[in-house]
Amino acid sequence: MFARIYDRVGAAAEEAGAADHRRELLEGLTGRVVEIGAGNGLNFDHYPRAVTGVLAVEPEPYLRSKAQEAAAQAGVDVEVVAGTADDLPAEGETFDAAVFSLVLCSVPDQQRALTEARRVLKPGGELRFYEHVRAASEKLARLQARLDRWIWPRVSGGCHVSRDTGAAIEAAGFVVERRRDFDFKPCFLAGHAAPHIIGRARRG
Repeated sequence: MFARIYDRVGAAAEEAGAADHRRELLEGLTGRVVEIGAGNGLNFDHYPRAVTGVLAVEPEPYLRSKAQEAAAQAGVDVEVVAGTADDLPAEGETFDAAVFSLVLCSVPDQQRALTEARRVLKPGGELRFYEHVRAASEKLARLQARLDRWIWPRVSGGCHVSRDTGAAIEAAGFVVERRRDFDFKPCFLAGHAAPHIIGRARRG
């Protein structure tokens, strides 16, 4: 059910600014890319033409079918496959870049997902990330923690709003080269998930 809701509300978020964030996320990418948790394929139109191919991994069947439709219209070669972030269907050291886009909030284990991304990246490969994260404000961070304990993951497809994803990326052995912190509220209901980060890191 959440997958269908996500597919329907995604267009509104894109118009509110998410499309611009996706362009910033993917700007300058080259070579072969693995997108982990591709959802319904909203990133596909924003890949630069210098990208030679995208392996888009998505576990949820409904969203994967939507991603396959988006892949058919994309300006770069995109292959959509079933798989999970903690067990990527790819050999080690085969990609120039890995992309997480509003995914690390919902994976069961952030460190396993990031370790897998590191495994499939070539030495010196790039990690691109665009995620909502734990707030710097103590008051909002406490609210986020309560929501994660009580109800939010149950009603939002496993999403968590209190994860310190930036710290998790560094703990997984990536060197963050650029990070921008900002608030994004595409609707009035999104205030508890407003803190976002976007940036790039390098496999150490």
